[in-house]
Amino acid sequence: GFGDVVSLHHASFSWMASIAAAEGGGFDGILLDLGLSSMQIDDPMRGFSYKDEGPLDMRMDRTTGRTAAHLLAAIAPERLAEALRDLADEPDAERVAQAIIATRARTPLATTGDLARVVLAAKGLTLAAWRQRARAKDAGPHPAARTFQAVRILVNGEMDALDRALADVPECLRPGGRIAILSFHSGEDRRVKQAFRDGLRGGLYEAVSDDVIRASPGEVRSNPRAAPARLRWARRAGSPRPAD
Repeated sequence: GFGDVVSLHHASFSWMASIAAAEGGGFDGILLDLGLSSMQIDDPMRGFSYKDEGPLDMRMDRTTGRTAAHLLAAIAPERLAEALRDLADEPDAERVAQAIIATRARTPLATTGDLARVVLAAKGLTLAAWRQRARAKDAGPHPAARTFQAVRILVNGEMDALDRALADVPECLRPGGRIAILSFHSGEDRRVKQAFRDGLRGGLYEAVSDDVIRASPGEVRSNPRAAPARLRWARRAGSPRPAD
């Protein structure tokens, strides 16, 4: 229905420069939404959520790559603990990693429930105990939430894709063009913040957001999944000078 006004590409952020070349030049504006789709989270068969039993997949693009089950069957203990710390700020990174390694030696981790139960046990909880605690309003996030986040990032190579995109953005923007990035956890936001500041110091950008922009309380009430969203923007150097 949009005709030639819209051009769709099945690709990763890391392919941005190739897409720009295929479209015949740079962009006036770029928006990167680094979050998951609600349709992905809510479909148990995609394996992203610890809330419902499903295959331990977590691939954003199911046409390529290895699943979370395959990754956890082969990852080195040190690499797993590092990912839990650096990609999800998991305070019990070593303990959770050791529990996963010990479990996979006995039986494969094949479902989301398998992984969630291992994390709960590593934190001294049973599923029944957590459900009882979760009924309280101050229960906090699910104990497996950080582990699922870290594993998902590894499965999809999200940080590598983001780093490549951040490096390519200045060359993909026309003079005065703008980039806005929505991130959803501290690891992503740190990378975006640093890249924009480096670009500003290096003359690639003429302006960047002074601080992170968050959803308003009203938006969070109507859409709780907006709560962790963090928006930063930058403007490419070389804006046309205003007329006198």
